[in-house]
Amino acid sequence: METYSAHHLSVLEGLEAVRKRPGMYIGSTDARGLMHCLWEIIDNSVDEALGGHGKSIDVELYDDGSVSVADHGRGIPVDVEPKTGLSGVEVVFTKLHAGGKFGGGSYAASGGLHGVGASVVNALSSRLDVEVDRGGKTYKMSFRRGEPGIFSGDGPEAPFKAFTKKSELVEAGKVAKGVTGTRVRYWPDKQIFEPGATFSISELEGRLRQTAFLVPGLTLSAKDTSSEGFSFQFDGGIAEYVEHIAPDGELIPLKQITEIATFSETVPVLNEKSGTMESKEVQRECKVDIALRWGIGFDTQIRSFVNIIATPKGGTHLSGFEQGLTKSFRSAIEASARKYKATGLKIEKDDILTGLSAVVTVSFPEPQFEGQTKETLGTPAIKSIVSNAVGTFFDDFLAGKIRGSKAESEKLLERVVGEAKTRISARTLKDTQRRKNALESSSLPSKLVDCRAAATDGSELFIVEGDSALGTAKLARDSAFQALLPIRGKILNVQKASMADMLSNAECAAIIQVLGAGSGRTFELEAVRYEKIILMSDADVDGAHIRTLLLTLFFRYMRPLVEAGRVYAAVPPLHRVIVGTGKNKETIYTYSQAELNELLRDLEKRNKSYQQPIQRYKGLGEMDADQLAETTMNPSHRLLRRITAKDAAASDQIFELLMGNEVAPRRDFIVGSADEFDRERIDA
Repeated sequence: METYSAHHLSVLEGLEAVRKRPGMYIGSTDARGLMHCLWEIIDNSVDEALGGHGKSIDVELYDDGSVSVADHGRGIPVDVEPKTGLSGVEVVFTKLHAGGKFGGGSYAASGGLHGVGASVVNALSSRLDVEVDRGGKTYKMSFRRGEPGIFSGDGPEAPFKAFTKKSELVEAGKVAKGVTGTRVRYWPDKQIFEPGATFSISELEGRLRQTAFLVPGLTLSAKDTSSEGFSFQFDGGIAEYVEHIAPDGELIPLKQITEIATFSETVPVLNEKSGTMESKEVQRECKVDIALRWGIGFDTQIRSFVNIIATPKGGTHLSGFEQGLTKSFRSAIEASARKYKATGLKIEKDDILTGLSAVVTVSFPEPQFEGQTKETLGTPAIKSIVSNAVGTFFDDFLAGKIRGSKAESEKLLERVVGEAKTRISARTLKDTQRRKNALESSSLPSKLVDCRAAATDGSELFIVEGDSALGTAKLARDSAFQALLPIRGKILNVQKASMADMLSNAECAAIIQVLGAGSGRTFELEAVRYEKIILMSDADVDGAHIRTLLLTLFFRYMRPLVEAGRVYAAVPPLHRVIVGTGKNKETIYTYSQAELNELLRDLEKRNKSYQQPIQRYKGLGEMDADQLAETTMNPSHRLLRRITAKDAAASDQIFELLMGNEVAPRRDFIVGSADEFDRERIDA
């Protein structure tokens, strides 16, 4: 590091350690570490908002690689700190473990670093400018790699003169009485960070949205030179956050758990008389706030936070949450084992967490983290506090002691028991999930007409509507790689049925068995026996209904298959037009009424004759094998419609509207759409 004056020797010796080993403080020197520095400055502003000071925070990214964060909090103290003789601004930005988060308690529960946030960012910046509005004045101070001084120009390359005798906090202007706030702009040091490290606007967007959920009423905005920017402000708190992260419709309505508990903790405290550290037992207050709901799907989405700081690797609060849930559910199912046919069934944590979306937050002073980057909470007492809060709530809820909870708890317990049984069945049948084992096994349905291919690549499974179409499809297929599975009529509406009902349904079970990859949480995409799954139903209302039912099954219980783009809908023709006569006859297929009308107009213009009446296919069974092969099954001529996750989700929503348990939305839809109804669309 460049030479510096004796005046700042103690300050820079402390910050020099940060520069030599930055990974100890920010995790890494790549883009992740760069973003961590930004979080530190933003979190300081958020802590002010948490304390009731300021309602907005603005972030701006600049083309020169710098970033600024502005808040309307109380402003960093500008008066002289007695022990050091330095201004509060200089103390905050140059002293490790200094600031309002250590000592008297300006913050009851802050998310800041172990008090080293601003000073670490300063040490790792080639330039940092801070402006403070306080007491009717604007104060300004600049730093270069942690050392205070004056820049003669803009940017980090401008000439810099360090203070040699006494640091100066410059009065840069005046503000209206009562206006307070802090603005920090800094340039990350290129000597520290990797050349390719840049700020991520998308990551910033996600973090600000998350913080806006956790601090109701706070407005967080950001922009850069290439976009108009974005702004977030939510009033619903973590309940609204859960609805945001939940990937599917609800199984039961959202629940919220709040609890305040105290615990004692032994911490080292500085004895000012002796100058030594002494252990002292202190009382802490911990606030627990949890929102959660189970959805109809299988994805688990859990976010955990300590003083609004995300803990992606969990810690004692998340362990307590899972422990409380597991204990309550096991007790409830054991008490009603006969009712749920669960005698001897051991419930595991994952059975309970399946389909769960939850936000777990705790707030208390001076949390202990495992590592400076605070990804894991380590305070031991928090585990039992959260576990007791969750256990107390769910003991009452699952026992039906909370008003209106009996029906919901029964639905939830049935779901968990179903998940446990599915897990056990998946383990038992795992040896049948691979093609070789499945073909050697007698467990495959007898109605499956399999192909000869031994490998998954290139193979296709047609799920065919009806036995009549199956007969034609057998003759039309290429048995080398095309397999057929007929289904009779309309399969179970899995939107309303339980998992147990789905597994016991013959048609649903046959599809799952033939694919050989399990279902729900146990589904393994790599184990699917066919490359393409093709739904081949009639081109009428019933066929569309059957296709929607099948898509609902795939979307709810085999979603990775849809997301991988391996589910297709066959597109059979609607009309067969024979043009000309004798040896010059030509057969043309059309796939919609509009296409037919266009064809007929074209034929009339060219004075071409065609046979009357034009054949209208009501179902697949009306085609002969050659026609079915040519139009629908032969890869050289057919048309397939790939089903995306977006398509399946839309079908799932429409099916919930039209066939779900809720009557009122369906009635509103029918009444509201009556005027838009087109009688010509009825195929009768």
